Amino acid sequence: MDLEKQEGVVVVTPEEVEVFDYAKRAQWLRAAVLGANDGLLSTASLMMGVGAVKQDVKTMILTGVAGLVAGACSMAIGEFVSVYSQNKLPNPYTAAMASAVAFSVGALVPLLAAAFIKDYKVRLAVVVAVVSLALLVFGGVGAVLGKAPFVKSSLRVLIGGWLAMAVTFGLTKLAGHVGV
Repeated sequence: MDLEKQEGVVVVTPEEVEVFDYAKRAQWLRAAVLGANDGLLSTASLMMGVGAVKQDVKTMILTGVAGLVAGACSMAIGEFVSVYSQNKLPNPYTAAMASAVAFSVGALVPLLAAAFIKDYKVRLAVVVAVVSLALLVFGGVGAVLGKAPFVKSSLRVLIGGWLAMAVTFGLTKLAGHVGV
């Protein structure tokens, strides 16, 4: 920072001052948490849905991998288009990559939870338990970044996640029973 003295007054010239926009950083962190939450919940719900009608681990894992790839691509394309159409935002390629990575990190949670468990009922229970813990963490981080009530936000994300997994499991089970 340059300091100049003019008639007893110190003048700070702006060319040396580096301004860091914490609001932009918080927006990116919040977007990353939401992207990871999307990956977590959509992949877990897909795996639970297929798990409702197919009990083998291979089918459940393949479903999760397909959900991870499709979701990461979808998030990246959506982020690219959104950022590309607005001038003041960062590089659309960087935004697309960040969105895909965040989604993928979230999607890996249920995949890793289910990958090594052969027993069907134990696998479903472990996925629900691990995803529940991750939902609480993501809800809490989102609350801190959004300056919202911590417990209320965490529980809202958890209950919403349980509802998504239960509805997906139930409707897929019904569709499998009916023979669709």
